[in-house]
Amino acid sequence: MIQIKRVYEPAVKSDGDRFLVERLWPRGIKKEALPMTAWLKDVAPSNELRQWFNHEPAKWKEFQRRYRAELNGKPETWEPLLETAKTGAVTLLFSAHDLEHNNAQVLKTFLEGQLKRGHKEKPSAGK
Repeated sequence: MIQIKRVYEPAVKSDGDRFLVERLWPRGIKKEALPMTAWLKDVAPSNELRQWFNHEPAKWKEFQRRYRAELNGKPETWEPLLETAKTGAVTLLFSAHDLEHNNAQVLKTFLEGQLKRGHKEKPSAGK
């Protein structure tokens, strides 16, 4: 199960493994005060894409397309999330105020699509 949650909401047991999926650290939170498994900066949208989008709902559809293209180009950043989701709950933490138009929504949908397709790890060299 993959879910999303604002970083400002309290952690609960049902969150499972919690991953911050933002390029920038959330304002007003001390690093030692945020319960999480890992901060995955590289799975977040690039700085260029993040700045272009600027949380403007009118750009949402194009943002989703561009962000998915970035994700497709760097599977090593999201495959650990996928592997964790196969064995338990995963919560993607985000800091945006907009609950509908944010990168965690896109990443969640992207990962769920990978799970449905039965995503397989790329074979390693020598196999």
